[in-house]
Amino acid sequence: MLKETYHPNAYLLSIRNTKLGLRTRTRILNALEKLFGDAKEVAKESGLRYGVAMHHLKLLAAEDIVERKGGRPYVWGLTGMGQKRLETSG
Repeated sequence: MLKETYHPNAYLLSIRNTKLGLRTRTRILNALEKLFGDAKEVAKESGLRYGVAMHHLKLLAAEDIVERKGGRPYVWGLTGMGQKRLETSG
């Protein structure tokens, strides 16, 4: 059985990290690595409902992993804070 891998920044200090939350935040962080966009675009890119994406974006913002910029609609992006992905050379 393969072990599920999560984005390193999906783990948060202030809340309990459940599998579902880790999966959801991993999908959001992977989407934000590809694009900077408003919550609606992030939700669409990650395949999540808007409310779920907003909830997790706010959790990630509270730990300075993502930030929102500009006016409405806010543009979300990665801050560069948190753990980095380890690249393996093959």
